[in-house]
Amino acid sequence: MKIKKELERLLAEKAPGPAPSFSLFHVIRALELIAERSYGRLKLSEELNIGEGATRTLLKRLKEAGLVSTSKTGCQLTQKGEKLWRRHSSIFKRKVSVEKNELTLAEYNVAILISNSGDKVKCGMKQRDAAVITGAKGAVTLVYANGKLTVPCVSDDVAETYPKAYRQLMKLLRPEENDVIIIASAEAKEKAEYGALAAAWTLLDNC
Repeated sequence: MKIKKELERLLAEKAPGPAPSFSLFHVIRALELIAERSYGRLKLSEELNIGEGATRTLLKRLKEAGLVSTSKTGCQLTQKGEKLWRRHSSIFKRKVSVEKNELTLAEYNVAILISNSGDKVKCGMKQRDAAVITGAKGAVTLVYANGKLTVPCVSDDVAETYPKAYRQLMKLLRPEENDVIIIASAEAKEKAEYGALAAAWTLLDNC
């Protein structure tokens, strides 16, 4: 099953009961955290900044999907979960916090590198709108093409137009041909991170 369909299926309403009070990006962040180390429900709830009830429901759905198992030591990814997370990580290769530069819009800024997706970007408006819906102030989409980092419809050479941003992004993310970088900005780190993920998710239609 495609990774996008697999993860979005976890959010589908299931009768009886209300719709889940967590988002797709809480699911992705939960998998990222559990991939790093075993997590108990309380600690995971704190990290995700959602209630214990929502965390319980999230973990239940991850278990039902065969992605997570639980034990006395906490939650771990199953073999299926590890396989899905490896697939996710092969597409979203790096995610980092970046300092303020010419392309950032707020106090907190998170950049994400999406593999081989530059041909899916037009002018970045779709990605910006997706980030704003999640609570980010905005997002800037860049494409690495023909050995140059560009901002479609804005700059054909970020190295010349936005030198500070260029140095930061090339050092932290090391893009390759046809890779995409999205920088989301917000007044809180969590909103910047979820904004970057939401923007990146728009490029995942065929994955």
